[in-house]
Amino acid sequence: MDEKNRENLSAYRLESAEEHLRASKLLLDGGFRKDSIGRSYYAMFAAARALLALDEVDFSKHAGVISYFQKEYIKTGRFDKEYSKYLTEAFRIRNHSDYADFYVASRQDAEEQYERAEKFCRAIREYIEKQHENQD
Repeated sequence: MDEKNRENLSAYRLESAEEHLRASKLLLDGGFRKDSIGRSYYAMFAAARALLALDEVDFSKHAGVISYFQKEYIKTGRFDKEYSKYLTEAFRIRNHSDYADFYVASRQDAEEQYERAEKFCRAIREYIEKQHENQD
């Protein structure tokens, strides 16, 4: 894949992340906490995949994306460790929210996931923008 296609795919995935964030907020405001948690996770997941697009890497499983992000972006110091925690915890909570019987999502949990997703996506967008500036 050439550089322009990588950048386009990355931009598309960032836009998807922003769309998931907007949906998360709407769901949160509407009282749909479990669905809001899911959209917050998918916002972070799409943002992480935006980075992977630039590296020409992708995985069929969520765990592969998370593992690659941790190895290439957390352990190398490009992102603070808190972002690893945000992504892995969001994945765990989303799994409980989607698959665990009788799971009750609190408003506090949903709000926290939304705020973390917002911060995570912003950090990735800023990182990608900085990389583009350094290439020019």
